[in-house]
Amino acid sequence: MKKILIIEDERIMVDLLMKKLSKEGYSVSAAFDGEEGLSKIRETKPDLVLLDMVMPKMGGIEVIEEVVKDKELKKIPLIVISNSGQPVELERIKELGVKDWLIKTEFDPQEVIEKVKRQLPLH
Repeated sequence: MKKILIIEDERIMVDLLMKKLSKEGYSVSAAFDGEEGLSKIRETKPDLVLLDMVMPKMGGIEVIEEVVKDKELKKIPLIVISNSGQPVELERIKELGVKDWLIKTEFDPQEVIEKVKRQLPLH
């Protein structure tokens, strides 16, 4: 079973994504801040990470920078969930190799499923 880690500090968002992705057949776990998320990436080596940008302890950009420094971890596709979608932020995450992103204000759970399936097909 393909493993997805959600790193997001809004519990409502996490619950929603966990339900949707589990229903699709993925094994889903969560972390609620960047530090916890980074250690879970290192421990569990998920097949894909959904990552919020603005979080306590360590922001999304720092998490991405740590992941891409690591030869093994940088192969894991990252999908960013951003509040702002500022061009500067999007440019930076693209430079770091992020596969895709979603803007929270335009958030559609079905779009998340489609983006996840594009990076991590179940079959």
